[in-house]
Amino acid sequence: MPVTLIRNAELIVAWDASEKRHAYMPDADLAFEDGVIRFVGRGYDGPADTEIDGAGLMVMPGLVNIHSHPSSEPMNKGLLDEIGSTGLYNSSLYEFMPIFRADSEAVPDCVRVALSELLLSGVTTLADLSVAHPGWLDLLAEAGMRVCIAPMFRSARWFTKNGHVVEYEWDEKAGVKAMDEAFTLIQRAEQHPSGRLFGMACPAQIDTCSPELLRDSRAEARARGISWQIHAAQSVVEFHEITRRHGFTPIQWLHEMGLLDEKAIIGHGIFLDDHPSTPWHTDSDLGILAETGTTVAHCPTVFARRGITLKDFGRYRRGGVNLGIGTDTYPHNMLDELRLVAYLARTQAGNPRTMSTTDVFDAATVGGARALGRDDIGRLSPGCRADIVLVDAAHPRMQPRHDPVRSLIYAAGDRAVKDVYVDGEKVVGDGKVLTIDFEQAAAHLAEAQKRVVGNAPNHDWAHRPVDRIAAPTFKWL
Repeated sequence: MPVTLIRNAELIVAWDASEKRHAYMPDADLAFEDGVIRFVGRGYDGPADTEIDGAGLMVMPGLVNIHSHPSSEPMNKGLLDEIGSTGLYNSSLYEFMPIFRADSEAVPDCVRVALSELLLSGVTTLADLSVAHPGWLDLLAEAGMRVCIAPMFRSARWFTKNGHVVEYEWDEKAGVKAMDEAFTLIQRAEQHPSGRLFGMACPAQIDTCSPELLRDSRAEARARGISWQIHAAQSVVEFHEITRRHGFTPIQWLHEMGLLDEKAIIGHGIFLDDHPSTPWHTDSDLGILAETGTTVAHCPTVFARRGITLKDFGRYRRGGVNLGIGTDTYPHNMLDELRLVAYLARTQAGNPRTMSTTDVFDAATVGGARALGRDDIGRLSPGCRADIVLVDAAHPRMQPRHDPVRSLIYAAGDRAVKDVYVDGEKVVGDGKVLTIDFEQAAAHLAEAQKRVVGNAPNHDWAHRPVDRIAAPTFKWL
């Protein structure tokens, strides 16, 4: 197979196997062949069919995003930026998000817009938590990204009739049927000719799934050796609902059922028993997460919009919890998300030392890889997949670059991402997505949003016009 060599890169964020951590390696080479990294170091003297001049480039591992909703979230741009239900502890889950769902015609464009933004911000592996939709697998394969599909299933739907009480409509048979279909789809993903798709079990939310559905899905995931993710401890409403039903916090209840381990992922995991908004008579949730090896998928942007956040990333990390990062909402910009992780952690802790850039970069690479059960992504080391990001270290936004990864996360962001490779195939070149027509998808999505906005009052419990739900920034003349 042809060998591609990046010769004499200004800097490689290489994996130091002896120390089990990332390390800066200046003036170094990286070679890959057949989608696999063959060499990372200095003085490569092997064959090279294609040679890339590494001058002015920082080479880093592709980022691993463990929680995202590409099929729906891009539709919400400009609508959900500032609203949360006053009667439901400022969450937007129950009253507002359901009324702006993308219609079937818009879903492919939602996906293409989200994946384009993710690729441009250096994401090479994504966990896609979506309701199954036609053509899903081929659409993901088209993008050239490595994707863990997580078809969501549940026993009940939530709704509100008044904006301050959440109700549940149960259909447990439908939940079982959807779970069976999800596992069939996961098998199809693993057999997809692209070779870049794999799967994860995903009962949608802790409060919408019966105990039987949770136990059965966990057992099947364990039998298949795949990860299992659930939204839990994500709202005050949900916390109170689970304590009312079971007498345990969401984390404790999952633990009581034996569902937590090193391949379990809690989507969000904000409202623990010691959170100021949900004080409980115990103080054990953080310890349970750490002792079981459970991962928390931290997605700060969507909650920061409502004045909600984890308390705090550094505390979880010091407590021994494995953390991964996700872009739950728009913009699907992983580098922006990493910046917000750091800033919110420090403000919540009142301490700039609560966490480091090393911590957040680890969460976005090896932490996410661990959650997905992969040791061949999230690091640049011989034998790992050739998922590589080339950053323009000479970009004006990167200057000065005393510490290049800090310059990337806190200053330059996605503007400095030059090229991205997945499995050794270039999917971003010179800051442009090569596999998706991003501009066309964005234009189609803009038209689709007009349809969704026009129909939104029909889905709202109070039939309010959209300008009353999401008031415009300025009056339209």
